[in-house]
Formats: sequence, structure tokens, C-alpha cells
Amino acid sequence: MHLMADLSTIRPKYQLVIFDFDGTLADSYPWFLSIFDELAIRFKLPRLEKSALEQLRKVDIHHISREFKIPIWKMVRIGSHVQKKMASQIENIRLVDGMQMVLDKLIGMGIKMAVVSSNDEQNIRQVLGPDNAAHFLAFECGVSIFGKQAKFEKVLKKTNTQPGQALCLGDEVRDLKSAQQAGIAFGAVTWGYTAAEMFQTHAPDALFNRPEEILKLF
Repeated sequence: MHLMADLSTIRPKYQLVIFDFDGTLADSYPWFLSIFDELAIRFKLPRLEKSALEQLRKVDIHHISREFKIPIWKMVRIGSHVQKKMASQIENIRLVDGMQMVLDKLIGMGIKMAVVSSNDEQNIRQVLGPDNAAHFLAFECGVSIFGKQAKFEKVLKKTNTQPGQALCLGDEVRDLKSAQQAGIAFGAVTWGYTAAEMFQTHAPDALFNRPEEILKLF
């Protein structure tokens, strides 16, 4: 007699999802565009039309630094200012459409979740809301512009997860590289700060055009 497998003992391939925040969980890119003129004035950046800003989604942060002669120290200052500005306008930032359903499904499956972000933890918790935030086991925030590898490894240790059991979701090539360095699979999302074509030469493990596509891996 053939015995049916006990589905309750079948575990998904990925037991931990590590989310980026801006452009991945949070639909903050339109808000960033809305404050860009102010940033340009404050930090003496070139004034760019929306079409030119859209082209910046096709290059990485180091290219932007070189192209517009913006030193890294100024990029760090700009990032800090943007975080403070977001905190003052946090009511204008929402989760990406469809992301709540993804979070609900992952929670229902018992998948562990964490956030690794350059943004401030309070901003992240505010956008997630207390009910969602309660299900995240780790918040590693204030990440350096130079990468997230150390933060990813810290999350793995904190959640008692092997690299091969984790999936990182993000919208930047530098996140992809950091995940690869940490031995973590990377799913690139195309609704954030980086265009889909930028990822194609870097071989992400998956490419998602809509949040619900993430669930196909579970």
C-alpha cells in the first residue's frame, strides 16, 4: 500500500526571506522623484527631467557618482537627508501594491522574514504597520552604501538559517552582489529603483515583475 506523504512535513526550499525596503517593500520611488528638485537645489546636483531620472534606473550608484561628479561622502549625506525627509512625510509612503498579500501568504506558511535596509528602522516599521512588523524577526538598518554582505550574514545567524535556505529580495545590483557574496539566492524586483535590463547581465536567481510572482518560489 502506498502511503501519502504528510504535507505538514514538507518544508519550502526557502525558509527565510530577507527584504530590502525602498523600492522593494515600499513604493517609495515615486515619492523620491517628487522631492528630487529639492535635493538638487540643496546639494547642488544637476537638475534633471523625469525622463533623464528614469534613465538613472539603468545604471548603478557608482556610475551615477562618476557621471555627475558626486563624491561618495555627499551621496551618504544625501541618503541621510532623504531618510529624515521621509520620516516627516511617512504618511505618503505605502507598501507596493500586492505586497500585503505576499506578506500574508508568507506569514501563513511560517516563512521567516527580515529586513536589511539603508533606511531607518522607524520608517520601515511605520510603513509596514505594527501587525506586519511583528512577524519580522530582524531589522538590520542603516546599511553602508558599500554593501550589505555583513548585514545579511548577521541576519542568517540571528534567525539560525543556512545561506542556502534564504532568499533575498531587492531592487539594486549592489544588493544582488552582496547576496551572492553571502551565498544567498537573490530575487530581483523590477518595480523599484533599478530597471529590469540592469539585472540581466548579473544573473539573479529570479526576476519578478509583480509581487505575486514571488510566491511561485514557495
